[in-house]
Amino acid sequence: MNEEQVGAWLGRYVAAWKAYDRDLIGDLFSTDVRYRYQPYDDALEGRAAVVDSWFEDRDEQGRYDGNYRPVAIDGQTVVATGTSTYYDANGEVAELYHNIFLMRFDGDGRCEEFTEWWVKKPGA
Repeated sequence: MNEEQVGAWLGRYVAAWKAYDRDLIGDLFSTDVRYRYQPYDDALEGRAAVVDSWFEDRDEQGRYDGNYRPVAIDGQTVVATGTSTYYDANGEVAELYHNIFLMRFDGDGRCEEFTEWWVKKPGA
């Protein structure tokens, strides 16, 4: 993976999160992906489990935005950082999270291992 490829994948990740389109979400991940929302979580295993999990606590349409970028790339292993922003009905920032993603990609550019660390910014 290179910076351009990872940046494109992260852009598709944000687009999939905003769209809640099962095909867009599924296309990000390998069929046997292991996905953790926090490093201490048991991994969700398999693309279908990840796609289904995105719909369990769905964000309201138009209330989310994300901005992530790679900070370290070693072959197929990537670390990315960024922010997840959630807006209230008036378009004001309601919650802001700082994120770290640890990812490993397969040869087709699909994520086969994803672990997220997120921390809510106090006062936001």
